[in-house]
Amino acid sequence: MDFLSVILKTVLADSAIKALSRKTGISISKLKKLLPIAIPVLIGMLTKNASSEAGLGSLLEALTQHTSKEPADKQIAEADTEDGAKIVNHILGNEKEQDVKALSTESEMSEDDVSGVLSSIAPMLMSALSASTKSGRKARSSAKKVDLSDGLDLSDVVAMLGGAKVEPAELLGLLGGSGSKKEKDSSRNGSSLLSLLLS
Repeated sequence: MDFLSVILKTVLADSAIKALSRKTGISISKLKKLLPIAIPVLIGMLTKNASSEAGLGSLLEALTQHTSKEPADKQIAEADTEDGAKIVNHILGNEKEQDVKALSTESEMSEDDVSGVLSSIAPMLMSALSASTKSGRKARSSAKKVDLSDGLDLSDVVAMLGGAKVEPAELLGLLGGSGSKKEKDSSRNGSSLLSLLLS
């Protein structure tokens, strides 16, 4: 299971997507159409940004400011959309206009609605990435033996976000330690991004 799968399971979970629908005023059916195409775009751009030394430093700094351990539905309900908009602007940069327009076309939603959804989920995405990065450092520091009972680990992250359980064997896969070459090389499934953050 890669980072993208974890985030999609989390945000598409019943409680989270209902919270997002209430916050944005957008129907659950429309959100279910948008999120699976929007989240990979955000992760892909995060990966691209983190590929430069300056971008990686900026991202690591931003992650220290987003460390919420609240369930995903609560994070979404309480999301500071102003902060979320700044996160989205920073992630997408000069490509924001064309990305939002493309997502609007594919999801059949207005550009304003797409921007509103992205701003509502961005803080939660950053908190999940922050927690996963911390988990990854613990996992890698323990070499071949991954102790999932010691402190914050990936299972804690997923449970914290209200998603599905992640088995110990899936931990290294999410961190880029196993899985197919295609999965590792994909900039949009999160493995490349986590590898950059953990390097």
